[in-house]
Amino acid sequence: MWKDCETNIDLLDFDYLVDVTKKIILNNDLTPSTIGIYGDWGSGKSSLMDMVMADFSTDKDILCLKFNGWLFEGYEDAKVALIGSILDEISKKGTLPAKAKRILKRLYDNTDFFKLSSKAIKYGLDFFLTGGVLTATDITAGAIKKALLSKGTQVDENEIEDILKTFKGKEIRKSITSFHSDFASLLEQTKIKRLVVFIDELDRCNHETILETLEAIRLFLFAKGTSFVIGADERQIRYAVQMKYPDVEGNQIDIGKEYLEKLIQYPIRIPQLGQKEVESYIMYLLFEKDFDSDLPLIRDIIEEEKEKNFLDFELTYEIIKGKSSDLAERLKDTISLSKQISSVLAKGLNGNPRHCKRFLNAMELRIMMADYRKIPLDRKILAKLMLVEYFKDPFYKRLAQLQTNKNGKPAEVINIEEGNWDEADVLKLWKDDNWIADWLTNIEPPLANVDLRPYFYFSRESQKNISYSKSQNLSRDAVKILQNLLSGTDTLRNEAIKLASNISEFEVSSVLNELASKIEASTEIEKSIFQSFIEWGSSRAEIYVDTIAILERLPADKIKASFMPLITPFANKLTDKSKVIELLTKWESQKSLKSAIADELKNIK
Repeated sequence: MWKDCETNIDLLDFDYLVDVTKKIILNNDLTPSTIGIYGDWGSGKSSLMDMVMADFSTDKDILCLKFNGWLFEGYEDAKVALIGSILDEISKKGTLPAKAKRILKRLYDNTDFFKLSSKAIKYGLDFFLTGGVLTATDITAGAIKKALLSKGTQVDENEIEDILKTFKGKEIRKSITSFHSDFASLLEQTKIKRLVVFIDELDRCNHETILETLEAIRLFLFAKGTSFVIGADERQIRYAVQMKYPDVEGNQIDIGKEYLEKLIQYPIRIPQLGQKEVESYIMYLLFEKDFDSDLPLIRDIIEEEKEKNFLDFELTYEIIKGKSSDLAERLKDTISLSKQISSVLAKGLNGNPRHCKRFLNAMELRIMMADYRKIPLDRKILAKLMLVEYFKDPFYKRLAQLQTNKNGKPAEVINIEEGNWDEADVLKLWKDDNWIADWLTNIEPPLANVDLRPYFYFSRESQKNISYSKSQNLSRDAVKILQNLLSGTDTLRNEAIKLASNISEFEVSSVLNELASKIEASTEIEKSIFQSFIEWGSSRAEIYVDTIAILERLPADKIKASFMPLITPFANKLTDKSKVIELLTKWESQKSLKSAIADELKNIK
């Protein structure tokens, strides 16, 4: 299996992004600089930063360090944590000159001062960030208490005393100014020509931590020779800014965008992987796992062929065979498997490398379990079934029910692969589903006459009512959408529906399945959750059929008459409304629903 973390080995053709980032850092005319490495969750931001760090690791004049604010969250003020981490790293740099040690001590003292300043901020006494002109004589216990009482804030006598002790003899503005100049002097004394700070996982932090980290860069650390490389989803940073500085009504300025553009001078955006790139990425991962001793030769072949025609490059069996027939034969199945699943993963996962890696890990985990039971699983068959499990969970669950016959070879599978959908019984609901049609015809191998029982045996957990997607990490957008849909409020539900186009097909299906799980696990279905489910099911055409399939699974006695008006708008979006009408007709057997269903059938056009 593959470790789910960043890597400094370039499997994503990030070499040109690495080169651009390095050139900005090393350009004397551009220092100090702030570089934004922007990308979605799992797109490779951390890996790109690690590749840059690896390239600088042999240069003694460049000091690189990585700061993860998320690790400090809840334990230490973000500004203090960032500043302290940088000073700690500099203090480890060999034998420091006496002057550098004195400067370092002053900086540590000022850092202690900043800690207490943060407590003052907590009380609404924003001396620190405003660069106030107050001196120790202006800050008295009485003045602080008066300010707190005017804000309705509870007074903690001990913390006020701590603040007073730290501020005694210090002018706040002087502390900020002296820190900035001392920090620049420290870099000069230690002969650090370049200090490069990589700030990772910023978009996982809360809004306050995000802003505190960015403010620490702006106020204290922006000195000649420094570069800050910030890896984040820029939407999350903009959102954090907007939460703290709401747009003024009537003002057309996008505060979040303006703030970000002012702070981040050089944005570098990681592009979404296309099908060929996903195919290459999956191929490289499989090579890395199964053909470790052949990797140097494989890499040489890839580099040589890329040089000839980078834009149209595609690693094929024929290319490998032209260099080594023996190697080509050994890689043949891996190349075929990569091509088999890449088109679906590229589209359904929006070319997200982390999701691709997790798909492969889930596949390998099942193969390992089967090996323990001495049950052989064909990787290609498993991969094909897992694709439908990921993206069409309702279809997968129907298929799981069918394969329980004595030989594990459902006749319905043979019928649909031969195009006889009318003979496919419960699967014919998906007759006009383009995704299923493509899965059947364009992805090898055929499943007819394959005993599917072992494949479904090792996926039993995902066939329960508890949604399979719970074991997957959703992006921040998808998590927010799901939370809003489960909130029970119309405003948040509407906000979630508007964001449907922002997430991948996989995540759209995952959210639908999470809502279905919530409904199926309830003894009594809440109307607000049912409304979220049906409106989300109406949001994207690719989940229309899955929504109907889930509705068909629900026991009629759990359906309420008040749900009926919610189904009509969904039904009217469908080209073929027969399945919904058939379902409503079936539910009419419940006396409590009969009148409401009759009214809604008149409105389905």
